[in-house]
Amino acid sequence: MLNYRHLHYFWVVTKEGGFARAAERLDMAVQTISAQVRELEKALGHQLLKPSGRGVALTEAGQAAFARAEEIFQIGQLIPDEVREAATAKVARLAIGLSDGISKLAAHALLEPVLRTPNLRLVCHEGEVEQLLGELALHHLDLVLAGQPPPRNPNLRLSSERLVDAPVAWFGPAQWVGKAERDRFPHSLNDVPVLLPTGHSVLRTSLEQWFQAQGLRPRIVGEFEDSALLAVFAARGLGVFPVSRLGSGDMGLLRGLRLLGHCDGVKEEIHAIRSRRGQHHPLVQQVLASATRAHP
Repeated sequence: MLNYRHLHYFWVVTKEGGFARAAERLDMAVQTISAQVRELEKALGHQLLKPSGRGVALTEAGQAAFARAEEIFQIGQLIPDEVREAATAKVARLAIGLSDGISKLAAHALLEPVLRTPNLRLVCHEGEVEQLLGELALHHLDLVLAGQPPPRNPNLRLSSERLVDAPVAWFGPAQWVGKAERDRFPHSLNDVPVLLPTGHSVLRTSLEQWFQAQGLRPRIVGEFEDSALLAVFAARGLGVFPVSRLGSGDMGLLRGLRLLGHCDGVKEEIHAIRSRRGQHHPLVQQVLASATRAHP
């Protein structure tokens, strides 16, 4: 097993640029530090340092070792503060997985009821549904929000429920909403640039089916995985875009966006997926209970 004390001596020697300065910093004999670094090199099977003027320089193998050592000891320096924080205040940790395809505006709205929890530490991971479900099964996540229920897999022991089935509407900056003529909606979508979620989103499939049913061929000028980023670009004048009623609650953060029309028959679904352990997490229960009251 790697000797982390030897690794630390190597790290300090590299940071200080030589054994003498490292010995002064560590208040140790130069010979002791030199011997410990040689032990590290012997354990790894490669020379890590080479003479350079009055000091030392990293070999290529040493560069790789130093990069990892830098990560390790920078993280280590955080431990005292984190331990002190944990000992003096009860941290309410909530780890959420957000699948690539769901509206981040809607996800924020669903999580909003717990955001004022004292000493909250919220951790949000984004990724493919399969990856997030694996993290959930390993208890690295407390809850996954996705655009569809999980595939049947008895080995994962997950439960799922639909939290949201929200209607979708179109918004945009005044310059495009005015040009689109609301009385001609949805056919006026052919007259303005359109922003859409990427193919990762279940909503994208529903929108394309709706375009076809309405006989629309919109000019798509942008595709975004992140709905919040999509809204920002729309607010800056790039085009009009769809968002669910749940997500539109955050639209007040972006001035100048106006309602163009409602996308009849198109809805955004969000499913809450939990492991058995996650079913008893108080903040997960609060998120689900709030969503049920708001969207019965």
